[in-house]
Amino acid sequence: MKKILLAALMASALMMSITACGSNTTNTDDTTSGTTADTTCSVSVILKTTASEYWQYVVAGAEAYETDHPEVNVDVKGPSSETAYDEQQNMIETDLHSGTYNAMVIAPLQADLVKTLISGQDIPIINLDTRIDAPEIVSFVGIDQEAAAKLGAEVAVIAAEQAGWENITAIAISGVQGDNTATARLTGYQEGIEDAGGDFLETEIQYADAVADKAANSMEAIIQNHPEGVAIIACNNDDMAMAAARTASGHAAYANTIFLGFDGISSACESILAGEETLSVAYDCYDLGYKSVEAAVQAINNEDVEENISVDATVIDKDTAQERLDYLNALLG
Repeated sequence: MKKILLAALMASALMMSITACGSNTTNTDDTTSGTTADTTCSVSVILKTTASEYWQYVVAGAEAYETDHPEVNVDVKGPSSETAYDEQQNMIETDLHSGTYNAMVIAPLQADLVKTLISGQDIPIINLDTRIDAPEIVSFVGIDQEAAAKLGAEVAVIAAEQAGWENITAIAISGVQGDNTATARLTGYQEGIEDAGGDFLETEIQYADAVADKAANSMEAIIQNHPEGVAIIACNNDDMAMAAARTASGHAAYANTIFLGFDGISSACESILAGEETLSVAYDCYDLGYKSVEAAVQAINNEDVEENISVDATVIDKDTAQERLDYLNALLG
């Protein structure tokens, strides 16, 4: 009977040790240091991809939390692209059922699919970047995509007017069709351009799967359809805005076109300083990575977690690009 009671107590202690994140240290007989930090919990972070500059800043933020809190193990991963749906699905299913993690952070490629995958799960799940409408979600960490895009569009209209455009037409080169984030940015772009007096050509939206080479193809089609030029090309991210600007270079009708991107990555800052991409809607993506893991740990510890955790957006132009570039280089340096 004593053995059974002892085993039960040991099992209970083990469960307590792996379901709470502390900052304890444990003395050991390690002849090297004598003291090691307990890893008392693990957090899986599954992003949309790790193959882009933007998501590398999110990775850096998530991993920085582990550096600051060595008692927490942070495992960051992501599929090879933002259209590698099966790859991300396999990652999520594997980590949900591995029994390894005390919480998960998920930036979904397909929010409805992920809603189904996490249904009935008990571990805390933090939703990053694109919203998942599910009761299992403890907190959403991101920005108001629509409001941020609207801000960028309004600034773009002003810039187009200053560049000499009288007829402010705008065409969007969007990301993955049906993606919640891409849709929110499209909505914001349209609202901002129309509210500022421009004409958003809704029937001419181009979908380029959030990648540069497809954006270049989209820009070629726009040039062919509008040899007279378009005042604003509003892109779902900076990679596409830079590709569109490069494709349009040498076409006189597009010499004063405003190329609006999104994310404020370092290559975009360099492009803006070089006079290629014109504007970028920016926010602290490093902070998103850090705050998402922080929220996961708070949830593990049964602490209060804000339902919505956000960071502010701003618009980067030629006057602010160098400051932003210096900041980003320091993050990954």
